[in-house]
Amino acid sequence: MEQQTEISQLGEFGLIDRLTKDMPKVNASTVKSVGDDAAIVEYPDSEVLVTTDMLLEGVHFDLTYMPLKHLGYKAAVVNFSDIYAMNGTPRQITVGLGVSARFTVEHLEALYSGIRLACEIYGVDLVGGDTTASRSGLVISITCIGDARKGEVVCRDGAKDTDLICVSGDLGAAYMGLQLLEREKTASAGQKDFVPKFEGKEYLVERQLKPEARKDIVAELAKEGILPTSMIDISDGLSSELLHICRASHTGCRIYEDRIPIDYQTAVMAEELGMNLVTAAMNGGEDYELLFTVPLHCHEKVDKMPGIKVIGHITKEDLGCAMITRDGNEIALKAQGFNHLA
Repeated sequence: MEQQTEISQLGEFGLIDRLTKDMPKVNASTVKSVGDDAAIVEYPDSEVLVTTDMLLEGVHFDLTYMPLKHLGYKAAVVNFSDIYAMNGTPRQITVGLGVSARFTVEHLEALYSGIRLACEIYGVDLVGGDTTASRSGLVISITCIGDARKGEVVCRDGAKDTDLICVSGDLGAAYMGLQLLEREKTASAGQKDFVPKFEGKEYLVERQLKPEARKDIVAELAKEGILPTSMIDISDGLSSELLHICRASHTGCRIYEDRIPIDYQTAVMAEELGMNLVTAAMNGGEDYELLFTVPLHCHEKVDKMPGIKVIGHITKEDLGCAMITRDGNEIALKAQGFNHLA
């Protein structure tokens, strides 16, 4: 077994040096990075975007089945996703850690290897952060700074009556991946040489443990000259996110059950667990796909774009928010996604 180093042997500043050494700067907006009292970033001709996400052990992740490298990667990517959801580009992150006594330097290096990989793939600079002791396990707080051209930031409040509702990728897979991981965790209790059964469901596990931000969709929309009227990433479930857009935009909506994109493995897993497939897709969350609206005249363009599905349209506010089922009935949308404060 690899020798483990107590964090106290390095101290706070020694630990920071070890975790952040040799990290190259890739953005011109990063003037000064790790190593001073504050980082310096400069955006002379852009709108600056800032987002923060906090992840707590036992609430947002379970280290029984979440490798630390994957956790680091996911913690970074979910922040990048928020910037892309504003039609921006992530440029810098700062990382705050609360660490309990059971973690060693090597544990944190594994975590940071995932953060480094995410930064490398998405072209983001790690420019600072903080590390402190925690009495409640591992706490990760990441702040991401990004930018967008002036006049091209997309918020939640711009949807208009008759706009098309679009979604990228497929929905419900991350939630089904979580159910699979939890099932195998329960099955492994008390078994020394337990081997989890993931065969044929690898996609679901990947969607839960290693999500990706849809940088490609933002780039494709720009290439086609389409500026969404509203946009949000799907972290808490399609139903919740669509209600966010409609409330902010003072509109209603209609989406169609038979247009919701669902992967085959998601459908198989739902049947295996006796769960309602559409409920999982609508309320599961953690897909980190993009939900956005575009003017009706963009229909031909978005319809031809790979990875994008038109699932409905925006209506006047007094018509409310509903899903049209396969048999033509209307079901009112409810925010039943993950509640962080429940």
